Amino acid sequence: MKTVLSVVLGVVLVATAVSASAQSASTNTLPYKDCIRLDQINEWHVVDAQNVILRTGPYQRYLVKIKGSCDKLGIGNRGFQLIPSEADKAITPVRICGGVGEKIRSREQPPCAIESVGLIDEATYDGYRDRAKYHSVRTQQPAKSP
Repeated sequence: MKTVLSVVLGVVLVATAVSASAQSASTNTLPYKDCIRLDQINEWHVVDAQNVILRTGPYQRYLVKIKGSCDKLGIGNRGFQLIPSEADKAITPVRICGGVGEKIRSREQPPCAIESVGLIDEATYDGYRDRAKYHSVRTQQPAKSP
C-alpha cells in the first residue's frame, strides 16, 4: 500500500513540475530592466494587425506581438494605448514586459491581448518600420535658441 501511494504521489509531482515548466515557457517575459517604459516611448509603428514596433530612447527597440487581430490599431489621434495587467498596475504601472493580462487597445475597438514583447536590433526595427502601415514619431528635439 505504501509503495502504491508513493508511486501515485511521485506521478502527481512529476506532472505538476512538467505543467509548471510548460506554463513558464509559454509566458516568457522580459526582465524588469528591459521592459517597455510607457512614459519613454518616443516612436511607434503599426506593422500590421498583429505586430507593433516601439522605440524608447535611442537604443531600446521592441517588437510587440498581439494575440488575434487588432485591425484598428494606429487609426485616430492617439493610435493605440498599452495597458499593463491589473497585477502590474500595483507594482509597475508604467511598464509592459509581455506578461499575462497585458493589453493593447485603440480608440475604436476593445483591447487585444499581448502575446509577447521582445527586444530587437536596429536592422530588424528598420525592416519592420519600412513595412509599417501607420506611424507616429514623437521626438524630443532640443529647444532652439533665439
